[in-house]
Amino acid sequence: MDVSAPSPRERILLTAHDLFYRDGLRATGIDRIIAESGVAKLTFYRCFPSKDELIRTFLDYRHERWMAWFVDALGRHGAVAGGGLAPLLPALAEWFADPLFRGCAFINATAEAGALPGVAQIVQNHKSEMRQVIAGLLPAGPRQQAIAGAAALAVDGAIVRAQMEGGEAALAGLRLLLDALDAPQAPAG
Repeated sequence: MDVSAPSPRERILLTAHDLFYRDGLRATGIDRIIAESGVAKLTFYRCFPSKDELIRTFLDYRHERWMAWFVDALGRHGAVAGGGLAPLLPALAEWFADPLFRGCAFINATAEAGALPGVAQIVQNHKSEMRQVIAGLLPAGPRQQAIAGAAALAVDGAIVRAQMEGGEAALAGLRLLLDALDAPQAPAG
């Protein structure tokens, strides 16, 4: 017995991950996931009682996978606590250049299934965690969280633009915004 072979549940989830991200939640039917994962219909429904449950599980899985990549990519591009936002650009450039890039699975899920119970909360949690990682790049101070929120908003906009127009245009605009957010703040007063 090969202990490294994925379980039927894992095969379903991995197949759904690839299909949902590439083709979309609505465009991907259960029958296609069953066929491509090589499981029986009964096995599918034992693992996931509904497509809605599979979508929520996909989003949880995608969150873990993407956040691990994001933190690692930032580190590879020189991120240090309080060191500034500059590592965001090469990390995102790496992602945008991936031939499998199809935008943010969480933004896409909101557009397709935001009313599905639990989806909005999963998306909000993902975006909150991303914002906290970005906050860690900034020096501590009274505006750290506000600047991190603005940078996260700029990143989300760049992701959407990269999905529509390609990474270079998105990164050029993002660079301007991040440079402005990273500039030392004059004291109020």
